[in-house]
Amino acid sequence: MTKSYSLDLCRRVARFVEAGHSCHEAARHFEVSVAFVVRLMAAYRATGSLAPKPEGGWRYSKLDPHREFLLRRVDEKGDITMPQLAAELLARGTKVMPASISHWFIRQGYSFKKNAAGQRTRTLRRAPSPRALAHEASAAHAPGAASARLSR
Repeated sequence: MTKSYSLDLCRRVARFVEAGHSCHEAARHFEVSVAFVVRLMAAYRATGSLAPKPEGGWRYSKLDPHREFLLRRVDEKGDITMPQLAAELLARGTKVMPASISHWFIRQGYSFKKNAAGQRTRTLRRAPSPRALAHEASAAHAPGAASARLSR
Protein backbone atom coordinates (compact mmCIF):
# COMPACT_ATOMS: atom_id res chain seq x y z
CA MET A 1 0.00 0.00 0.00
CA THR A 2 1.29 3.45 -0.83
CA LYS A 3 2.04 6.07 1.75
CA SER A 4 0.76 9.62 1.44
CA TYR A 5 3.19 12.50 1.07
CA SER A 6 3.64 14.59 4.20
CA LEU A 7 1.28 17.50 4.78
CA ASP A 8 4.33 19.80 4.98
CA LEU A 9 5.43 18.85 1.46
CA CYS A 10 1.90 19.28 0.14
CA ARG A 11 1.75 22.79 1.64
CA ARG A 12 5.11 23.75 0.13
CA VAL A 13 4.10 22.45 -3.31
CA ALA A 14 0.76 24.27 -3.17
CA ARG A 15 2.43 27.55 -2.12
CA PHE A 16 4.95 27.16 -4.95
CA VAL A 17 2.21 26.68 -7.55
CA GLU A 18 0.04 29.43 -6.03
CA ALA A 19 3.05 31.79 -6.32
CA GLY A 20 2.74 31.50 -10.09
CA HIS A 21 4.92 28.51 -11.00
CA SER A 22 3.64 25.70 -13.22
CA CYS A 23 2.93 22.17 -12.04
CA HIS A 24 5.87 20.92 -14.12
CA GLU A 25 8.23 23.41 -12.43
CA ALA A 26 6.92 22.38 -8.99
CA ALA A 27 7.43 18.71 -9.81
CA ARG A 28 11.05 19.33 -10.86
CA HIS A 29 11.75 21.60 -7.89
CA PHE A 30 10.37 19.18 -5.24
CA GLU A 31 11.41 16.01 -7.10
CA VAL A 32 7.90 14.55 -7.24
CA SER A 33 5.80 13.44 -10.20
CA VAL A 34 3.86 15.90 -12.31
CA ALA A 35 0.75 13.76 -11.81
CA PHE A 36 1.04 14.19 -8.03
CA VAL A 37 1.23 17.97 -8.33
CA VAL A 38 -1.68 18.14 -10.80
CA ARG A 39 -3.90 15.91 -8.61
CA LEU A 40 -2.88 17.79 -5.46
CA MET A 41 -3.77 21.16 -6.96
CA ALA A 42 -7.06 19.88 -8.40
CA ALA A 43 -8.09 18.51 -5.00
CA TYR A 44 -6.90 21.70 -3.26
CA ARG A 45 -8.92 23.91 -5.58
CA ALA A 46 -12.00 21.68 -5.24
CA THR A 47 -11.95 21.17 -1.46
CA GLY A 48 -9.60 23.82 -0.07
CA SER A 49 -7.77 21.12 1.89
CA LEU A 50 -4.38 19.51 1.39
CA ALA A 51 -5.04 16.60 3.75
CA PRO A 52 -4.73 13.17 2.13
CA LYS A 53 -7.89 11.20 1.39
CA PRO A 54 -8.70 8.40 3.85
CA GLU A 55 -7.46 4.94 2.90
CA GLY A 56 -9.14 1.58 3.39
CA GLY A 57 -12.42 1.33 5.22
CA TRP A 58 -15.65 -0.54 4.69
CA ARG A 59 -16.34 -2.06 1.31
CA TYR A 60 -19.87 -2.22 -0.03
CA SER A 61 -21.22 -5.62 -1.03
CA LYS A 62 -24.28 -5.98 -3.19
CA LEU A 63 -25.20 -8.97 -1.01
CA ASP A 64 -25.59 -6.87 2.14
CA PRO A 65 -29.20 -5.86 1.31
CA HIS A 66 -29.99 -9.58 0.91
CA ARG A 67 -28.52 -10.59 4.27
CA GLU A 68 -31.79 -11.72 5.85
CA PHE A 69 -32.79 -13.67 2.73
CA LEU A 70 -29.44 -15.49 2.52
CA LEU A 71 -29.36 -16.40 6.21
CA ARG A 72 -32.99 -17.54 6.11
CA ARG A 73 -32.36 -19.75 3.05
CA VAL A 74 -29.34 -21.38 4.69
CA ASP A 75 -31.37 -22.02 7.86
CA GLU A 76 -34.25 -23.50 5.84
CA LYS A 77 -32.08 -25.70 3.64
CA GLY A 78 -28.70 -26.31 5.25
CA ASP A 79 -27.22 -28.17 2.28
CA ILE A 80 -28.05 -25.49 -0.29
CA THR A 81 -25.23 -24.80 -2.73
CA MET A 82 -23.80 -21.47 -3.75
CA PRO A 83 -24.97 -21.86 -7.38
CA GLN A 84 -28.50 -22.50 -6.09
CA LEU A 85 -28.32 -19.33 -3.97
CA ALA A 86 -26.98 -17.41 -6.98
CA ALA A 87 -29.95 -18.62 -9.07
CA GLU A 88 -32.41 -17.56 -6.36
CA LEU A 89 -30.77 -14.12 -6.12
CA LEU A 90 -30.93 -13.79 -9.91
CA ALA A 91 -34.66 -14.44 -9.71
CA ARG A 92 -34.82 -11.57 -7.20
CA GLY A 93 -32.95 -9.29 -9.62
CA THR A 94 -29.37 -9.49 -8.32
CA LYS A 95 -26.76 -11.14 -10.53
CA VAL A 96 -23.87 -12.49 -8.48
CA MET A 97 -21.29 -15.24 -8.89
CA PRO A 98 -21.39 -18.25 -6.52
CA ALA A 99 -17.83 -17.51 -5.36
CA SER A 100 -18.93 -14.03 -4.27
CA ILE A 101 -21.65 -15.55 -2.13
CA SER A 102 -19.11 -17.89 -0.56
CA HIS A 103 -16.73 -14.99 0.19
CA TRP A 104 -19.63 -13.01 1.67
CA PHE A 105 -20.53 -15.88 4.03
CA ILE A 106 -16.89 -16.20 5.12
CA ARG A 107 -16.74 -12.42 5.85
CA GLN A 108 -19.92 -12.81 7.90
CA GLY A 109 -18.21 -15.44 10.06
CA TYR A 110 -19.71 -18.59 8.54
CA SER A 111 -17.64 -21.63 7.65
CA PHE A 112 -18.32 -25.04 6.18
CA LYS A 113 -18.95 -27.91 8.55
CA LYS A 114 -17.16 -31.15 8.01
CA ASN A 115 -19.10 -34.33 7.28
CA ALA A 116 -19.43 -37.28 9.65
CA ALA A 117 -16.13 -38.74 8.43
CA GLY A 118 -14.33 -35.61 9.64
CA GLN A 119 -13.44 -34.42 6.16
CA ARG A 120 -14.65 -31.42 4.22
CA THR A 121 -17.07 -32.35 1.50
CA ARG A 122 -15.59 -32.00 -1.97
CA THR A 123 -15.74 -33.46 -5.42
CA LEU A 124 -13.17 -36.07 -6.29
CA ARG A 125 -10.78 -35.48 -9.16
CA ARG A 126 -10.45 -39.22 -9.77
CA ALA A 127 -12.55 -42.27 -9.16
CA PRO A 128 -12.59 -43.35 -5.51
CA SER A 129 -10.87 -46.58 -4.55
CA PRO A 130 -12.94 -49.51 -3.23
CA ARG A 131 -11.49 -48.82 0.21
CA ALA A 132 -12.71 -45.19 0.15
CA LEU A 133 -16.15 -46.32 -1.01
CA ALA A 134 -16.38 -48.75 1.89
CA HIS A 135 -15.36 -45.99 4.33
CA GLU A 136 -17.97 -43.59 2.90
CA ALA A 137 -20.68 -46.23 3.11
CA SER A 138 -19.93 -46.92 6.77
CA ALA A 139 -19.83 -43.17 7.53
CA ALA A 140 -23.15 -42.58 5.75
CA HIS A 141 -24.89 -45.21 7.88
CA ALA A 142 -23.38 -43.92 11.12
CA PRO A 143 -25.81 -42.22 13.54
CA GLY A 144 -25.78 -38.45 13.23
CA ALA A 145 -24.33 -38.42 9.70
CA ALA A 146 -24.89 -35.07 8.01
CA SER A 147 -24.04 -33.39 4.74
CA ALA A 148 -21.95 -30.24 4.35
CA ARG A 149 -23.66 -27.30 6.02
CA LEU A 150 -22.86 -23.72 6.80
CA SER A 151 -22.31 -22.95 10.47
CA ARG A 152 -21.35 -19.99 12.50
